[in-house]
Amino acid sequence: MAYDEKLAIFRQSRLNPFDRGEEEDGAQEGKIPPRLEAKSELYCSEARTHGSDRTMDLGLAEDHFSRPVGSLAACDVEQLEQAIEECKRLILELPEHSERQKDTVVKLIHLRLKLQELKEPEEEEPNLRVLLEHRFSKEKSKSVKQTCDKCSAIIWGLIQTWYTCTGCYYRCHSKCMNLINKPCVRSKVSHQSEYELSICPEIGLDRQDYRCAECRTPVSLRGIPSEARQCDYTGQYYCSTCHWNDTAIVPARVIHNWEFEPRKVCRSSMRYLALMMPRPVLKLKEINPLLFNFVEELVEIRKLRQDILLMKPYFITCKEAMEARLLLQLHERQHFVENDDMYSLQDLIEVASGRLSCSLTEIHTTYAKHIKLDCERCQAKGFVCELCKEGDILYPFDSHTSVCHDCSAVFHRDCYYDNSTTCPRCARMSERKQDDPPDVKDVFT
Repeated sequence: MAYDEKLAIFRQSRLNPFDRGEEEDGAQEGKIPPRLEAKSELYCSEARTHGSDRTMDLGLAEDHFSRPVGSLAACDVEQLEQAIEECKRLILELPEHSERQKDTVVKLIHLRLKLQELKEPEEEEPNLRVLLEHRFSKEKSKSVKQTCDKCSAIIWGLIQTWYTCTGCYYRCHSKCMNLINKPCVRSKVSHQSEYELSICPEIGLDRQDYRCAECRTPVSLRGIPSEARQCDYTGQYYCSTCHWNDTAIVPARVIHNWEFEPRKVCRSSMRYLALMMPRPVLKLKEINPLLFNFVEELVEIRKLRQDILLMKPYFITCKEAMEARLLLQLHERQHFVENDDMYSLQDLIEVASGRLSCSLTEIHTTYAKHIKLDCERCQAKGFVCELCKEGDILYPFDSHTSVCHDCSAVFHRDCYYDNSTTCPRCARMSERKQDDPPDVKDVFT
């Protein structure tokens, strides 16, 4: 029998699931009642199908899983309730752990979900809702499996409306919106852009009054009434609703121990660390200057950043460089063209993996090539060592040069020493000031 014929028989039996008159007539005439015949044909065909196809046959492919058009009739709910009772009866009658029993359980689940949707029709939800600084946007995806951050239940996108905060990516059911008591983490990032730099600053569960640090639910280390889970970032204890055993790299362990192993953190800490990761808020030479003595990659990155800062004046005054947008090659790390001592957690992670050194070296090579080879204007801004007056044109970012801190003149490193050598350019500028006549304003002051 073809699938369409079987489906038609099943639909006909579903529309009249308990038509006793037909059953009695069929019994008198010695025939199998239509409902039992359709059910027998359906289960015989389902036993031969694959597991994945079986779910589709029992689920959304049938008419009673489609959204009703127009007003909802009472008979639709009644028919679903009758079908649910029939499935429950069949589950008890069928052999334990059999394929047909599993199929019937899957069908029962879908029938109950559909009945819930019909009894509680979905109202038109707004596309954008603002609550506790969250900006919730209604999701359109129906097939992605998500978990509600409020009730910890699965979000069934096919029949449930759900929202995601565009700031901190907090997800929840539409029905859980009014129960949210956690403000958006992005607001904390905007007002408090700094890390906790102590490693797991635990204060003890007794100092928390044996309650969750966030929702104040009673917790204990024995798991009665709820398990106390520690967040490695804050050091505090949380309940299982606020702490899902998510893992994240903790900044304090990176800065003090150069350790990148993810640790268990609570949900709010996980979102906060994710939003803070690209922000350059770590000044390593003040927090832990000894780190440069043990991590050679950091010394290399610092030298590359210093060279890029010396190249920046060339690009700002070069028309070709502005048209080529050379500085925009670092648009994802804008702080690299502003200073050489601020780092983000993402920078340190990529330093440890070696990716930052490779990408920054490639950009450094491109910049140096433009100044020293490609652009005549930038080449003309080079220096000649006034001490030895020999060699090639020098640039401040060359590795074998030294730069005067007062006038920015460039010399060979072997020729110029900061403490013992007098800068010829500074001497000329000083003599010129003495020879110039005094300003008129200086005379009358």
